[in-house]
Amino acid sequence: MSDEIVLYGNQGWTSPYVFSAFVALREKGLPFTMKLVSLEKQEHQRPEYRDPSITGRVPALRHGDFWLAESSAIDEYLEDAFAPPRYPRLYPAEPRARARVRMVQALVRSDFLPVRAERSTSQMFLGEKPKALSREARAAAERLHRIAVALIPDAGAHVAGQFTLADADLSLMLMRLVHAGDPMPPHLAAWARRIWERPSIRTWLVNTRYGETVTAGGAASSRSARPRRAAPARAKHPPASGRGAGKKPARKR
Repeated sequence: MSDEIVLYGNQGWTSPYVFSAFVALREKGLPFTMKLVSLEKQEHQRPEYRDPSITGRVPALRHGDFWLAESSAIDEYLEDAFAPPRYPRLYPAEPRARARVRMVQALVRSDFLPVRAERSTSQMFLGEKPKALSREARAAAERLHRIAVALIPDAGAHVAGQFTLADADLSLMLMRLVHAGDPMPPHLAAWARRIWERPSIRTWLVNTRYGETVTAGGAASSRSARPRRAAPARAKHPPASGRGAGKKPARKR
């Protein structure tokens, strides 16, 4: 039975949830195929995708004949199926640190709704012009700042002492604001930009229009380089360099 790994995402590369699963696969150094579905054309509701994925949403992961949806479930499945030390660790082994990572991942998926609405990832990844934040969104951004400062005391820190998927997910939430030119404590902005220099994230960004966004003040953003041309929808992603690179995925048992 084939152990091929396929990640299903949306056309446009705008989903923060697909982003999380994509980064997990790249950080693990796993070869996988990226297949894009059109949400506008309701391709995710076609039986051939909806039924095996169960939820009919993106992302979905297919590993051999096993399907799984929901990004946090995919992230943890990859950590367990391709476990350390053979593959890089993305969740701490220590229970309290691991719980902290899960807390941050749950928080950015369920909280800060005004920020997510007014600083959407579609806006950032499609190069759309942001409008000034509403009072509600400014309040949510200030709450995000307070929580992030408690988690990230300086620009060289990590949520749990070393890079984990909480860093990827939290940095994406912060970059919604940074990229639009909204106020941000300087060390948090520097931290988010540093996390986004990771090859796993840069590989995602080249498929988007990140870097072409116009800030809320009307000036073109200069915070990121113009991406290269988008990869084809069925691009095969080779393993990233580093631990786990070039190794065959563990056979599902």
